[in-house]
Amino acid sequence: MGEFIDKVKGATNEAVGQVKQAIGKNNNDPDLAADGAAQETKGNAQQVKGSVKGALGDTI
Repeated sequence: MGEFIDKVKGATNEAVGQVKQAIGKNNNDPDLAADGAAQETKGNAQQVKGSVKGALGDTI
């Protein structure tokens, strides 16, 4: 079950990060764009974590 939760959290963070980046770029707000990039990276990491949990089991 942890695998699924991590993947959903990761996908959500990726989507929110992409939106923040787009808004930041359109409004000339580099801080918001950078925050969005960081959040998207966090989402990628969460999805990898979920994939690893799926491969090894939820014991990690």
